[in-house]
Amino acid sequence: MIGNNPKLEECEVYKVEAFQTLEKPWRTILWNAEKRNELIESVKLYKPTISSVSQARVLLIGSVGAGKSSFFNSINSVFRGHVTSQAMSGYSDTSVTTKYRTYSVKDGRNGKPLPIVLCDTMGLEESTGAGLQEEDVSRILKGLVPDGHQFNSSVPQQDDSQGSQKTVGLQDRIHCVAYVIDTSKDPIMSPKLQQQLATIRKMLVLLTKVDEACPWVADDLKNVYDSQYIKTKAQEVRCQLGVPLSCIVPVRNYSEELELVTSYDILLLSALVQMLRVANNYFDEVSDHEVQGGVVEL
Repeated sequence: MIGNNPKLEECEVYKVEAFQTLEKPWRTILWNAEKRNELIESVKLYKPTISSVSQARVLLIGSVGAGKSSFFNSINSVFRGHVTSQAMSGYSDTSVTTKYRTYSVKDGRNGKPLPIVLCDTMGLEESTGAGLQEEDVSRILKGLVPDGHQFNSSVPQQDDSQGSQKTVGLQDRIHCVAYVIDTSKDPIMSPKLQQQLATIRKMLVLLTKVDEACPWVADDLKNVYDSQYIKTKAQEVRCQLGVPLSCIVPVRNYSEELELVTSYDILLLSALVQMLRVANNYFDEVSDHEVQGGVVEL
């Protein structure tokens, strides 16, 4: 209001949210260097339970800007010993990643590859005919999409498309799906994709940007399991996707830091260990008739 003029010239509306703390953390975790080193060693020593597979393959999917490529960069940073950015990442209205990329993490710059491959995809988008398509997800899960494949949002790849892998082994298939969700936003998920994800039992959910979602966590990442808000978001995701709470893990990717932070690393490595456990569940359920010299019959 201006003076005695009753005409409304300007109005600002504020929403106030209370970020409550839990009486008891919903997960107990150690935040010291010893725990970090223990997690690193468990990743290095991991071996798939099927001899024909040398590396567990994890597919990262999620909305544009959720942090899929940044998650790989963050994991790569942990094992390189400094913050690095191998995969293209950033903030954009459309997906920065336009190709299907498979990244093998090495133990140090010149070290041997670790027993896990992170597969990065184009982001999901709200617009029809934009972003990663459900048909592409299905083909990736079967191991039919080669590294470096250029996505075409308007024309999903078909089984007989040029460049498609005709023969795949069990080592080419996806052993764990990691659905990456920006905790500060509502996830983009079409009903068809939601139905498809519901059929994937070997799935882990990564809650990224927890610091942006909860100011208390922004003050100290160690508060993440004491935050009522983060737990509530995890419970919402559990109901939406039908996954157990044990398969939902918060992480904080590296973005502006120049040096590694122990608390960041512990959450990132904990997520990586959970991915390997989910992959083990996949291998445990592969029956003998599905593996013939490492080749899966589609």
